[in-house]
Amino acid sequence: MKTVLSTKILTPSQKELLLNSGIGFVEYNALEFEFLDVEIPTDCSSLIFTSKNAVKAFLRRSDESNFLNLHTYCVGEKTKSFLEEKGLNIVKMAHNASELGDFLVKNHKNEDFLFFSGNQRRPELPELLEKNNIRYKEIQMYNTHLRPKKFNRIFDGVLFFSPSGIRSYLLENEIKQSLSFCIGPTTSTEAKKHTDQIIIANKPTVENVLVQVIKHFKQHD
Repeated sequence: MKTVLSTKILTPSQKELLLNSGIGFVEYNALEFEFLDVEIPTDCSSLIFTSKNAVKAFLRRSDESNFLNLHTYCVGEKTKSFLEEKGLNIVKMAHNASELGDFLVKNHKNEDFLFFSGNQRRPELPELLEKNNIRYKEIQMYNTHLRPKKFNRIFDGVLFFSPSGIRSYLLENEIKQSLSFCIGPTTSTEAKKHTDQIIIANKPTVENVLVQVIKHFKQHD
């Protein structure tokens, strides 16, 4: 039986996908998130979220009803769904921070943004905003901590969901001949520093990573 390692604990329905396909798996959380107690200013017209964790941290510290009428911009379908559940007004969902930055530069240059981030956030979005003189205030809402764990075996595949997850895994392990399944281009860029055996999901969702795993191992049975 082919066995993969997920660097994130999967939901019951995600586990079903693998089990129904006859693929064994081991799972752990390569990362731990610490939400920070920060004050959230209310003097802005627009909100930016580049991760679901930023939304979770924001909701802990705010009364979202104060922000319902503001324009909200986000990265990722899961982040978008989470915000919509809370009644926030999503103007644009992009698949990555660069795509979102390009959209804001072209269409919303004159808005004031609050950008909610974590300590491991990528530099592309703030760099684009600064370069184009767009007014924004960044608020760090959470810290990402690496949780290294040693595995004394070689998996057929390792599932990675962020560059930080790769860094965490490599503190105690090597990729060796395992295939790296990556959630998107940013994660795969980090993986390329260590291996050339990489498969990237078509859509940046956990489910699509699992679909690629199933497809690959079915073809190579």
